[in-house]
Amino acid sequence: MLLRIALRKKSLKLTTLTTAVALAVAPMAALAQENRGPPVLRDTETEQLLREYTRPILRAAGLEKQNIQMVIINQGVFNAFVADGRRIFVNYGAIMQSETPNQIIGVMAHETGHLAGGHLAKMREQMAQAQTQMIIAMLLGAGAMVAGAQGGSNSGLANAGAAMFSAPGEMIRRNLLSYVRQQEENADKAGVKFLTATGQSARGMYETFRRFTDESLFAARGSDPYVQSHPMPAQRVAALEELARSSPYWDKKDDPALQLRHDMVRAKISAFMERQDTVYRRYPLSNNSLPARYAHAIATYRHGDLRSALAQIDALIQQQPNNPYFHEVRGQALLEGGKPQEAIAPLRKAVALSNNAPLIEMLLGQALVATGNNAYTDEAIAILRAAVAREGEAPIGYMQLAMAYGRKGDYAQADLASAQAAYLRGDSKTARDLASRAKTRFAIGTPGWVKADDIVNTKPLPGQKGN
Repeated sequence: MLLRIALRKKSLKLTTLTTAVALAVAPMAALAQENRGPPVLRDTETEQLLREYTRPILRAAGLEKQNIQMVIINQGVFNAFVADGRRIFVNYGAIMQSETPNQIIGVMAHETGHLAGGHLAKMREQMAQAQTQMIIAMLLGAGAMVAGAQGGSNSGLANAGAAMFSAPGEMIRRNLLSYVRQQEENADKAGVKFLTATGQSARGMYETFRRFTDESLFAARGSDPYVQSHPMPAQRVAALEELARSSPYWDKKDDPALQLRHDMVRAKISAFMERQDTVYRRYPLSNNSLPARYAHAIATYRHGDLRSALAQIDALIQQQPNNPYFHEVRGQALLEGGKPQEAIAPLRKAVALSNNAPLIEMLLGQALVATGNNAYTDEAIAILRAAVAREGEAPIGYMQLAMAYGRKGDYAQADLASAQAAYLRGDSKTARDLASRAKTRFAIGTPGWVKADDIVNTKPLPGQKGN
C-alpha cells in the first residue's frame, strides 16, 4: 500500500548540514486534505527493504539500538539527508535513480556517518556560536557608527562601523560552510568504514557521488569554492575513490535476490508515482521481467482496468505465492475498485505473510469497515487498535478506527480516535474540539478521558490550525 502523506509541522528545527529547515515529522494520510509540509510516502515493502539496507550499517556504527527510522520523501529528485538525529530522509527519486542496492546503501552509509559523528548537534553548536559572533560584530559596528556620527558625517569611524556590519557576517558564513564541507568529508570516510566493516563494497557510494558531481560541474564552474557547502566536486570524488578502492570489497557484487527486490521496489514506485506513459517507457510491454510485470499490473489498476489488473496480479501471485506485497496490491486494487468484500481475503493473506505489518493491517481494517457489514465491526476494531499501537503516526488507522467505533455506537471512542487523527493531520483546533466532546462521554479518570484531556491541553504547534 503506497500512500502519499504529508508531514505534520513541529517546532523542532531540523538541520540538513547544509541549511537549517523547518520540517514536519508526523505522517498524515493521503486523503483530500491540505498539504502542510513536505509529503512523505508510506509503503511496507519499500520501508522494509530500506531497513534491511541500513540495519548492518547502523550496527557497525553503534547505532543499532537508537531506533533510527527511514522516511521516504515524496520528491522525484535525488536527495537524502539526516535531520533530527533519529531519522534518515530519502527522496523516492534517490531510490528510483539507484540502479543497484549498493548505490543506495552507499548513500545510507554516508548519512549514517553524519549520525554517528554527531554532526547535527555539532552543527547546532557552530550555528549558535556564529549567531553570538554576529551579534557581537553588530554591536561593535553600531558602536563605531555612533562614535563616528558624533565625530561628524564624514568620519572614517562611521564608515568603518558600517563595514563591520557586512565583513564579519561574510567571514562567519564562510567559516560555517567550511565546517560543513569538513563534515561531508568525514561522513564519506565514515560511510566507507561502515561498508567495509559489513563486507560491502563502497563502489556504489563512489559511483553515485561521481555521477551527481559530474552533473553539477558545469553549474559550479567559476563559483567561489569557499561558499560551497560541499567539498569541491573533483577533490571530494578523488578522495572518495581512493578510499573506496582501498577496501577489499571494492569488486563485490550485490546478491541477485537483493537486486531483484530492489528492482521490484523501483518498479512499484514508478507505477504509483509516474504517469502511465512514463511507466510504459520504463517498462515496455515487451519486457516480461517480474519487475516490469509488477509495474504493468499496478499501472493497469490505477488507470481503471480492474479486471485486467487482477489477471496480471494473479499471474504474479502464481509465480510467488508467498509474496505478501502481491496479495496486498490485489486487495488494494479491489478496495479502491469498490469491492471491499472481495478485498478482505487477499489482505488477510498479506497480513499473515508480512508478519502483521501495521500499514497492511490498516488496509485490512479499512476493507472490513468499508463493507458496511456490522459483523466485521469488532474484528476491524481489534485489528486497527493493534495497528495504531505499533504505528501511531498514521492518521488513516485512527480514521478507520473512528468509523468502526461509530458503527458500533461507541461515540466516546469514535470521538477520541477522530481527535487523534486530526492531531496527526496537524489540525489542532479540530483535535481539541473532538477531544473535548470525547471527555464528556468518558468517565473522569478513565484511560480514554486521560488521552482526550492530553489532546485538549496540547498547545498548537507552529504551522498548525489553532484557534
